[in-house]
Amino acid sequence: MIDIKFIREHAGEAKEGMRKKNADASVIDRLLDVDGKRRATIERINEKQAERNTISASIPNLSGSEKDAQLKASTALKDTLKADEDELHALESEFQSLMYRIPNIPLPDIPVGKSNAENRVVREVLPKRDFSFKPKDYIELGDTLDLIDTERASKVSGSRFGYLKHEAPLLEFALVQFAFSRLLNEGWIANIIQERNLNVSPKAFIPLVPPVLIRPEVYRGMGRLDPGQEEERYHLEKDDLYLVGSGEHTTGPMHMDETFLEEHLPHRHIAFSTCFRREAGSYGKDTRGILRVHQFDKLEMFVFSNQETSGHEHELLVAIQEELMKELGIPYRVVFICTGDMGWPDAKQYDVEAWMPGQNEFRETHSASNTTDFQSRRLNMKYRNKKGSKDFIHTLNATAFAIGRMLIAILENYQEEDGSVKIPDVLVSHMHGITHISPRK
Repeated sequence: MIDIKFIREHAGEAKEGMRKKNADASVIDRLLDVDGKRRATIERINEKQAERNTISASIPNLSGSEKDAQLKASTALKDTLKADEDELHALESEFQSLMYRIPNIPLPDIPVGKSNAENRVVREVLPKRDFSFKPKDYIELGDTLDLIDTERASKVSGSRFGYLKHEAPLLEFALVQFAFSRLLNEGWIANIIQERNLNVSPKAFIPLVPPVLIRPEVYRGMGRLDPGQEEERYHLEKDDLYLVGSGEHTTGPMHMDETFLEEHLPHRHIAFSTCFRREAGSYGKDTRGILRVHQFDKLEMFVFSNQETSGHEHELLVAIQEELMKELGIPYRVVFICTGDMGWPDAKQYDVEAWMPGQNEFRETHSASNTTDFQSRRLNMKYRNKKGSKDFIHTLNATAFAIGRMLIAILENYQEEDGSVKIPDVLVSHMHGITHISPRK
């Protein structure tokens, strides 16, 4: 949620930010109109309540006609107060609804654009492997290695589901253990901070397995049920709960209505979660395989930061993503996401895209976002600063590994001419001695 004071004082800037995100900026005008009426109604109620209190205090000292007159005046004020309070209730409801229709405003350095075609490649890292043979895509590899079975999954669950078999589940949890081994290591984090010259703490991440169901009001607080997003979510109507689309969705609100001490920040989590997306807007896209599915597992980083260092925390998250990809030996590029392609709660966003030689293109595997105080205002998450006053916390989220997509990247980049796949060196210790996956078909 954007600070209403900012909107009042910088309406033009707020409108421009909305236009950059392809949102309807006319909402600002309606919001300011409702806000003005709301504030006037509050003032009127306060004046009438004060007047009624004065009358009530005087009545015990009156008698006869004077007392009757004051009693009538008190009753009349009570009736008009009820009407004003009903009006305020309606205005507050509309005000809240309009506030939820305003996305986070992009930070000033964000590239302006309407779609992903205008995203900006920041850097491309690691040379693409020079294959002596035509590389296969992961669908063919997953079939011949008998690692991925979408055909049987479709019989059981429908389209966009898959079974992971044989070495694939081992590879999944090898990725999980590898990520934990790095993100729980303050020395490893400190080295990244030093290399990138970042002004942040090397504090380790706290492992977390969050719930996969979330209440609607909390989901809205995270900015994940805002315009255009509900159709992506699975809703359990009987229980009025949603299945999460990412581990961050239930990690972020775990501290709602709480206040941190600034000296306890940053507060970092690495969360493992199964995630669910309807993929409602992807009709006809990536219908085969496991690139775009309804259910997948994911490791998500989440940070609660003070306002001053959230920019550096964001850069740290991207640097961690890059280091993980480098250690895995997966060629990748970092993409600066333009205003029109950013998420609703995001003020700044980067993606990391892995090179997929079997598909001959880069595909998104990671995202990293700074949502500033957008989520914390909605969920009332604050910190007490060193001066003793309270500020809204800044929240950040970033993919450590979207498991399915990382399996794809490993299969395609580590395939051999005989159809086998080599296990990346950093994962071997977590693979029960398996160094290669050989064809079964």
